[in-house]
Amino acid sequence: MAVHAQGRKAQDPDSNVPRLVTVVDRVLEGDVVLPKFQRNFVWTRQQILDLLDSVSRNYPIGSILLWQSTEQLASERTVGGLAVEEQRHGYPVNYILDGQQRLATVCGALHWEPHDDPESPWNIVYDLEQQEFRHETTLDEPPAHVMPLRLLSDGFEFADRAAKAGSPELQERAKALYNRFSNYQVAVITLRGMPSSEVAKVFERINSTATPLTVVDLMRAATWSPEFDLKDEIDTLLGVLDRKRYGRVDTKTMLRTISAAAGFGFSRDDMNRMRDLSRKELERAVESAGEAAKLAVDFLTTQIRTPRANALPYYNQFAVLVEVFRQLPKPTAAQFDAIERWFWLTASGEYFKGWNSRQMADDREAVAAFARGESSDIEVGAGLPRSVLWRRSQFRTTNAPSKLLGLLLAEAHPVDLRHGRRIDTDRALSWQNDKEFHHFFPRAFLKRQGLGQNRANVCANLIMLSSVTNIYISDQPPSVYLKDLCETQGTETIRARLATCLVNDVAFEAALRDDYETFLQARSDTLHQRLMQLIGTSAAEAGDYVAVPDDTDGEGEDANDEPVDRDSAD
Repeated sequence: MAVHAQGRKAQDPDSNVPRLVTVVDRVLEGDVVLPKFQRNFVWTRQQILDLLDSVSRNYPIGSILLWQSTEQLASERTVGGLAVEEQRHGYPVNYILDGQQRLATVCGALHWEPHDDPESPWNIVYDLEQQEFRHETTLDEPPAHVMPLRLLSDGFEFADRAAKAGSPELQERAKALYNRFSNYQVAVITLRGMPSSEVAKVFERINSTATPLTVVDLMRAATWSPEFDLKDEIDTLLGVLDRKRYGRVDTKTMLRTISAAAGFGFSRDDMNRMRDLSRKELERAVESAGEAAKLAVDFLTTQIRTPRANALPYYNQFAVLVEVFRQLPKPTAAQFDAIERWFWLTASGEYFKGWNSRQMADDREAVAAFARGESSDIEVGAGLPRSVLWRRSQFRTTNAPSKLLGLLLAEAHPVDLRHGRRIDTDRALSWQNDKEFHHFFPRAFLKRQGLGQNRANVCANLIMLSSVTNIYISDQPPSVYLKDLCETQGTETIRARLATCLVNDVAFEAALRDDYETFLQARSDTLHQRLMQLIGTSAAEAGDYVAVPDDTDGEGEDANDEPVDRDSAD
């Protein structure tokens, strides 16, 4: 019998094998609840169908681990998006330690009630003819041989539906399906007599689902107590960004800022060290990171002109900037200039793509040396870009070269070619879509010249234009629409407007001849020269080569998706 440091004795685990639907009922009744330190429901639709198929075939689905306690811990009021009853105060409560995804799947599939939500992950049917589970995308009445799975929770309603399924064979299949779900048994292990200080550690150790825990999930469990929930603390930090209307970075980046503020660093190993901190120490780290995050956002919005977090070429730039302003909350004018140079240098190459633990340690030391006044720049091992970057990198809403292009253009205060009014760069850099960015050489025109999509869609061929001017240009060759603009607006006026879009005279003359290759070379050189001016003296410490980013980056994420760090290697 184990004896805990607190002096309390943990009882031997209790195990039994109840029916799965009985355990599900206990969840809905508030007897089995989900503690706050558990993550949200994360299973894919295919994982949901696979579990249901396993139950229908009487395959084992693993045991359920519960912790029974009279301690009233914060718990979720929903499981898989379905409302559950409040836990019974004064009675022992069973908290789910392992099996949340499985229990939530069966709860949702059997007890979902449609409310104008045909795309719900719980809109599941079983096709008696095909003998398979699938998701539906409509609330219309399905054919007789297709059984809505939610009917399994009501024996009478299911029996009535099964009687109309068609042939005797299909009716027997429906009956077998009902009996399988009604009688399927699952092993339930219940821990008793264990203090809450040990429970989150148990959760961390036993988790072995097919969907691995993220480092944020693991650290939430490792540091959780009734008085401290890391998820709530990260949400508080993200609230700092929300209040400044800056949008959000991913939760792992925010965890890096807390880890650095705690005196450790940015890497996974550094973050894991937070498990040894007291609640007070963790709270101080969160507070310190929060104050620095405000300063970082102010710097990014005023000095770099990034109106929202998703305009950053790399989210991890934010983590380092927070640490800069934590260690140096009141930079001098010269130090502000140095921070700007660091930003443009690290945004211009692939330094943060594959950011590893060694780089993270070096970067933290570079920040510390800079804050102590030992160096005039934040000295990092980033290489310099080459002008070829702009004519080889594809323009996409999520890749770093495209976001860097957007920032360079915004910094130049572009005006529209046709009416001369200032382009709304904040709207363009929100990256909700790419409608403010347009191809200087229209893609349709280049296609007629025999050039493919990849060649037309390089960053050097993109400028910011109003949608009205883009419609006016349509698929006209530059030689046509530019001459027309010069005749109506004046050649020098058009040259001046093009300069604000970082299109120089050489590129302009090439466009008048429809010379795409010369245009790309000249535009790339102009973008490169402006970037090198912004990098400034940091260039003296940088290497002279950076690989051109892969042209096969995927298309952008949905605007409603949570931000994700796709760059760091640690």
